Amino acid sequence: MLNPHSSGGWQVPLSRRQMLRRFASGFGMLGLAGLLAEDLVFSVFADAPASNPLLVKPPQYAAKAKRIIFLFMSGGPSHVDLFDPKPRLAKDNGKPLPFEKPKLERTKTGNLLGSPWSFKQYGQCGTAVSELFPHISTCVDDLCVIRSMVADNINHNGACLQMNTGEQAFSRPSLGSWLLYGLGSENQDLPGFIVISPAQPAQGAPLWSSSFLPASYQGTLVSDLSNPIANLKNPRLSVAQQRDQLDVLKQLNVIHEKQREEDSRLSARIESFELAFRMQARAPEAFDVTNESEETKKLYGLDEKMTETFGKQCLMARRLAERGVRMVQVYHTTTSKRSSCQLWDQHGSLKVELPNNCAAVDKPIAGLLKDLKARGLLEDTIVVWGGEFGRTPTAEGTDGREHHPFGFSMWLAGGGIKGGMAYGATDEFGWHAVENKVHVHDLHATILHLMGINHEKLTYRYSGRDYRLTDVAGRVVTDILA
Repeated sequence: MLNPHSSGGWQVPLSRRQMLRRFASGFGMLGLAGLLAEDLVFSVFADAPASNPLLVKPPQYAAKAKRIIFLFMSGGPSHVDLFDPKPRLAKDNGKPLPFEKPKLERTKTGNLLGSPWSFKQYGQCGTAVSELFPHISTCVDDLCVIRSMVADNINHNGACLQMNTGEQAFSRPSLGSWLLYGLGSENQDLPGFIVISPAQPAQGAPLWSSSFLPASYQGTLVSDLSNPIANLKNPRLSVAQQRDQLDVLKQLNVIHEKQREEDSRLSARIESFELAFRMQARAPEAFDVTNESEETKKLYGLDEKMTETFGKQCLMARRLAERGVRMVQVYHTTTSKRSSCQLWDQHGSLKVELPNNCAAVDKPIAGLLKDLKARGLLEDTIVVWGGEFGRTPTAEGTDGREHHPFGFSMWLAGGGIKGGMAYGATDEFGWHAVENKVHVHDLHATILHLMGINHEKLTYRYSGRDYRLTDVAGRVVTDILA
């Protein structure tokens, strides 16, 4: 193609980039921008070479926290039975809700259902907590209980996606993936984002997916607590032989990679071989809770059948956090009595199943908080507790509660969070968040802020658009910051 805009008697051929810029009003440049987006990852956030995207990257400003432990109660815990006492709800038990419910109901609920359990104020702050959490209640001076959370989806899959990825319908990178993308990992011998879940939570792998971010940033699932990382040992080759084998394999992979367009999945696969080699020495020790003292094991409840499973999850989370893992996601999906992708989904049997769930996590969570604090880790570790939504103050059947995203409770501790406070409020029945609403996007913006990241500037260009964890919303909840 000759250049019609050249001067003089000679016509100079257009370059490929000029053609993309000029033809079809420059539409071809959108595709080129998408292809080059991954190359911008490292120039924007760090000087780290593309060969290791997990190298530590500096925060955008001074961070209060270095890591996150997210304790996810899969299924939706009931706020009016745990952290949001409602005397009016108890007084009007059995009466109709005195205002109109949403016209579109997922499942029809009946009259008001007061909590069968009592609340009591604890700590110097006087935060009220249900009798179902006798151990967590001793830690309230370190907790910021948010009683005004709101979400946008009333179904498990969509709500779980939003709480974990910021998006309720489409595939988007998870919170842990965004953190690795923006900050890298402090430990190059372990995955930077680890998910501990004995059973699959609602929606499963999309909750810790890297989606369109490079594949190196996805979460690593640990489901077998007895054998956390499978196939880690090589019985046929020595360490030195494996090193030689990997060096040759890496040379071949580099040749293979140069002959193709950049593919993050290929780059991640190459890096995964190196990570797996390094993990042979570090991972077994990191996940091995048997080396802990008997006192520590009892603190987490490993000596009791009811608390053993989640206690082991929480103890693993502490061990990983102190070894520099950027984010540990702990899903509660299994008790000594049952396993479920939605363990806290009490549509029925509320009076039996909710106490069982609380008994399984209460002591381990309190143990985790106290252990982190004793080791000096709580001051730069954010601990988050909650589910995808809450439960209705009205009854489903005679002994159950329906999904409820209109006002529910979560709590945070450590890492720059102001402890010993309850923030926001629902109405006197626990239906609507009416004071200081905190949307899921606001929660994510606040977490990123504490990690030293401006949520509006942590972006990734994909298919011609800049994406971020908080979409086009989100605000930092400054009132809960220390």
